[in-house]
Amino acid sequence: MKEMKYLLTIIFALMITSIAIAQDEVTHDSYDQLLQKYVDDDGMVNYKGLKSDRSRLKSYLSILENNSPKKSWTRDQKLAYWINAYNAYTLDLILEHYPVASIKDIGSAIKIPFVSTAWDIKFIKIDGKEYDLNNIEHGIIRKDFDEPRIHFALVCAAVSCPKLQNRAYTPGKLDEQLTKAAKEFLSNPAKNNFKNSNQATLSKLFNWYGGDFKKEGSLIDYINRYAPTKLNKNADIDWMEYIWKLNEQQ
Repeated sequence: MKEMKYLLTIIFALMITSIAIAQDEVTHDSYDQLLQKYVDDDGMVNYKGLKSDRSRLKSYLSILENNSPKKSWTRDQKLAYWINAYNAYTLDLILEHYPVASIKDIGSAIKIPFVSTAWDIKFIKIDGKEYDLNNIEHGIIRKDFDEPRIHFALVCAAVSCPKLQNRAYTPGKLDEQLTKAAKEFLSNPAKNNFKNSNQATLSKLFNWYGGDFKKEGSLIDYINRYAPTKLNKNADIDWMEYIWKLNEQQ
């Protein structure tokens, strides 16, 4: 009888903990609705339409600003939060300066390399702390999560970026969503062109962040997990020109 009472106590405690975590979790539903409305299946954005509906995006950002990840959250809850935050704040940055031809046109008038770019503007406030996009990508996501697939999910509003998915990332589907993003990015010949098993022209993302993809093998080993064509280990790799034109619907 004592063992049964003890077991019931443990089960009850776990249920209370699960309820507390669920209540504490941020919902991304409003952002998901915006993405479905203003982002097409190719990841191109109707910025003009979204700008007219910016108040709804601001409302979602307000939720993020006042509800940063808690220690009680799961890894996937935290990662989904930060991926959505990066992409949503990038959209808002574009809207702040729209119309604009490229995100690289945003920044201070005096261009200082690695200091005055759009990624260094501290316009993000979350729980009283100021962040820029670099802080989120490099200081939080890459630093804390050890997940190379985030490079296919974080979108910098450029044509050569991975496409902006028209659904929000959610904890329950995060692994599936990241794998989908990886496969779609590698299957797009405008961004990664596999001529055959011995030759490919790849996105510069794989060059810029090469170390993130080589932690459990070679770059080719990693690419072969998601690529439509499997490359031989000694395949010839070239890099595509990165196009920074805005990912805007025409």
